[in-house]
Amino acid sequence: MTARGKKTVRDLRRGSRSTLLRRLYFDGPLSRQELGSITGLSGGSISNVTGELLADGLIEECGSVESDGGRPRILLRVAAGRAHLVGVDVGETQVRVALFDLARTELAASDRPLDDRGHDAGHVAELILAGLTEVLERTGTDPGTVLGVGVGVPGIVEQGAVGGGAVGRGAVGRGIGPDLGGGAGAVVHGQTVGWDAVPLGRMLRAGTDLPLFVDNGAKTLGQAEMWFGAGRGARHAVVALFGSGVGACVIADGARFRGATSSAGEWGHTKVHVGGRRCRCGARGCLEAYVGAEALVARWGAAPPGGGEKAGLAALLAAAGAGDPAAVALLDEAAEYLGAAIADLVNLFNPERIVIGGWAGLLLGPRLLPGIRAAATEYALRFPREQTEIVLGTLGPAAVTVGAATLPLSDFLDSGGEFPLRADAAVSHAGAVDAAAPAGLRA
Repeated sequence: MTARGKKTVRDLRRGSRSTLLRRLYFDGPLSRQELGSITGLSGGSISNVTGELLADGLIEECGSVESDGGRPRILLRVAAGRAHLVGVDVGETQVRVALFDLARTELAASDRPLDDRGHDAGHVAELILAGLTEVLERTGTDPGTVLGVGVGVPGIVEQGAVGGGAVGRGAVGRGIGPDLGGGAGAVVHGQTVGWDAVPLGRMLRAGTDLPLFVDNGAKTLGQAEMWFGAGRGARHAVVALFGSGVGACVIADGARFRGATSSAGEWGHTKVHVGGRRCRCGARGCLEAYVGAEALVARWGAAPPGGGEKAGLAALLAAAGAGDPAAVALLDEAAEYLGAAIADLVNLFNPERIVIGGWAGLLLGPRLLPGIRAAATEYALRFPREQTEIVLGTLGPAAVTVGAATLPLSDFLDSGGEFPLRADAAVSHAGAVDAAAPAGLRA
């Protein structure tokens, strides 16, 4: 029996595979010599592990570079087509399901509007499963190549077993513990959409045996921007989601800050006006009640009827561009509220970078950003504000979906490239995501 805390040969091998896969994924293509310099692994280990990864089809040769006086050095990269990822964004008006290869190329997507049932949990689960079936069938993808389905949801995600049972893909797939088949999964508390302890993982498990990963949508947005977008390279950052609602992902010393029950980042429900406007959460004076897309359209009151929030915001922006005083005043006020709320983030967390994303943030950002920066400067402490840059996200409105797909990707990289078992227990796996991150980003 292995002593507690002592690593086995298998553990060391998995760790070496994971280290090389991560480096090739985030920094490749690289030569074996470069991998040795970056990772500190011996030449023998590099040769053995890359040989295994090549034999498994997880990496591939992709050309060569000249060396100083020796033979050309062969470049290696992760084989994009070896496996697939699914990302899901449970948004304000629709559920988006997208299929990606390992290079994050979107191969197919299914956008399914919420009907008059809105965010009824059963309805949302049906849309996710229908979208999953659609993207797999449309592309002819073998489910056995799918590493998992990541789902970004509104609200707080409680990570743990429901109904007692399986320990999750991270353990099951690596022989750490038994699959008890009890229907483990994520429980979602989404106060603004009427979700009270919804066992979403268990509901989805009824329709698929693919590994499932569930997290808050703002956190998946933050994951995407930190790995691949405007947050890349920062170790202290906040990524803000500005859509119908408002949320944030806080990165402290390379780690996502979650809090005691994973509810950290509910920035939209910090108070900007005591006794102010009623928020969707039921409280008064929340930031979301003043700058969320739903609130802005409602406050303006001149949006085209029946057009939805996106059409309403576009009309508000056009009216402000045409000089409409009411539209200009509303957007200027929104910029000041956002800037003041960002000043609070600066004072509380001292980030080096704040990234504004989400579909509404990207739509209004070019107009609001100068005012946001000015208000943040006015309301924040001077020294930390001088160290903080405020920028727009670079991954577009689909960043939540991309971030959701990083949930199974991270587990795959962390495992050293092991394909998951088709377990009959849903996986709610927040912690493993950050372990595969570049520049030390971790859970």
